[in-house]
Amino acid sequence: MPLTNYVTLGRSGLRVSPFCLGAMTFGEDLGWGSSVADSQRILDRFVDLGGNFIDTANVYTRGHSEKIIGDYVGRVSSKRDRLVIATKFYGTLFPSDPNAGGAGRKSIFDACNHSLRRLQTDYIDLYWMHCWDKHTPIEETMGAFDDLVRAGKVRYVGFSDTPAWKVAEAQTIARLRGLAPIVALQIEYSLLERTVEGELVPMARELGLGITPWSPLKSGALSGKYTRENAGQVQGDRGAWVMSALNERTYAIVDELKKIAKALESTPARVALAWVQSRPGVASTIIGARTAAQLEDNLAALDVALRPDHVAALDALSEPKLSFPAEFLARAGMFMHPGLTVNGETAPKNPMVPADDSQRY
Repeated sequence: MPLTNYVTLGRSGLRVSPFCLGAMTFGEDLGWGSSVADSQRILDRFVDLGGNFIDTANVYTRGHSEKIIGDYVGRVSSKRDRLVIATKFYGTLFPSDPNAGGAGRKSIFDACNHSLRRLQTDYIDLYWMHCWDKHTPIEETMGAFDDLVRAGKVRYVGFSDTPAWKVAEAQTIARLRGLAPIVALQIEYSLLERTVEGELVPMARELGLGITPWSPLKSGALSGKYTRENAGQVQGDRGAWVMSALNERTYAIVDELKKIAKALESTPARVALAWVQSRPGVASTIIGARTAAQLEDNLAALDVALRPDHVAALDALSEPKLSFPAEFLARAGMFMHPGLTVNGETAPKNPMVPADDSQRY
């Protein structure tokens, strides 16, 4: 599949590339990441191959990530309209100001104006709430979103890292009040993080939100760089982000990724990315890269075609422990129509249910 096989994002008409370029590593301000020159080369290559979806945030490298993107699109104005630029608010760049972070109206408006200045544009294609702000009424956040859309500063809105019940409440408010709806949900999703399948993924599919997974390689733990054989010998560039994920379960999944990659003449990282992109509800997976060569390697995952047995093996090894009522509901069909097959699913037999219609009092 080429990068130009665009998909619509959720229940919207916004066309985005199947992989989204994550710009969290643009800039070396935090002691790691891509230089300005490397970031520009990564952007050039991504765009040349047909990619149009770029994701950043106001706090990434303390605002430098947005500025790098702004300098890139600012040099050639025609590039701006071709790209779908997504950025986020919530995080603060001014710690002494209590209203510089969060999801209140004042914070959102100020963060948006600062992002527009750094990005050198007069509109943001997709504006994310980076995290749920429990101290701000969701009605206030949705109202501010709607005002920004009506003012032409924002085209679409999305939620990131927010509980399913709060996203559902916000979307319901938007629908009932005629506000700008949420079109996308950004969540951590990988072979090592599948608990989102309990509530967040079904919620997104039901409410028409396009899922854009972040950390599909779990900070590199699924890249194939860290194996059972070199356990403890290779230090991660991202420190605790990756090292905390290295355990027996991870090594078992990596072993299977290596096995599948060998059969497909590919790499473990590409197989892991292909698995995420193929999940129900996923629209565009966010991938990061330090260099243009790493970008090329990750984009090759779009050409990986996993067989059903590959998917089944990875699913079995990574099966998550979901919270109540997920497992109960999976068995609930036995109370309604035991033995009946609906949409390809057959409910198990249940001794509490009569064998036929005659066995009733």
